[in-house]
Amino acid sequence: MAEVINTIGRRKTAVARIYMTPGNGEIKVNGRDYKEYFPTGPLQYIVGQAFAVANAEGKWDVKANLDGGGITGQAQALRMAIARALCENNIEDRPALKKEGFLMRDPRMVERKKPGQPKARKRFQFSKR
Repeated sequence: MAEVINTIGRRKTAVARIYMTPGNGEIKVNGRDYKEYFPTGPLQYIVGQAFAVANAEGKWDVKANLDGGGITGQAQALRMAIARALCENNIEDRPALKKEGFLMRDPRMVERKKPGQPKARKRFQFSKR
């Protein structure tokens, strides 16, 4: 068993770098408790999903540095980083985590705004005369 597992997770423009050590389930995000950083229930659930699938709740301490993106993208990036770290520790967890889609990087990004248009795809109103 490794003493410190260092992995990275990404989603949209959010990046999560984590350091996972054996412990009692404490998750620190940017120096704060994850329940304080992610105030809503669904986001807290997303963060804990990888541990639930791998039956590893309360066995690991996570210290995470989150950067970029919004709060939902950050939560999903953290979930991916935790899933990768669990795979690095125990390869038997990989099929279950892969089936749930926690190991695949979600490639969807915001489309760039085009010149001469108000948004990425929206056009200014057409005037015939």
